[in-house]
Amino acid sequence: MDEGELEQIRKARLEQLKAQGGGAGGKGGSPSQEQQAQQRQQQEAEARQSMLNQILHPEAADRLGRIRLVKEERAADVENRLIMMARSGQLRQKVTEEQLKEILGAVADNKEEEKIVVSRRKGWGDDDDDDDLLGL
Repeated sequence: MDEGELEQIRKARLEQLKAQGGGAGGKGGSPSQEQQAQQRQQQEAEARQSMLNQILHPEAADRLGRIRLVKEERAADVENRLIMMARSGQLRQKVTEEQLKEILGAVADNKEEEKIVVSRRKGWGDDDDDDDLLGL
């Protein structure tokens, strides 16, 4: 996509938001502030997506989309890392699916796996407590 197409998409989305804005009254902020916040979020999302489209091969983008369906947080972490790498000049070419797999592995290694710890209290079946109550 070139800049002209992106600008057309932004204008169309802005018109959609303006058309939907009539029913937003009665909430905490004024509708214009809410619309501005929505518009800003939309522009940020479009800019982010545009950058990802520039740095990912289609197969890698497809894989990242599938990951987003399962683990949105992990996909966001990978996207953030990719954008950071692109901005710092670490990416010399588009990221392939294999390179994306490596980045996924690195992100998974950095994240501590959540562990569920079950601590069981002594239950009613503990005979030692009963002996104390009976004076034995």
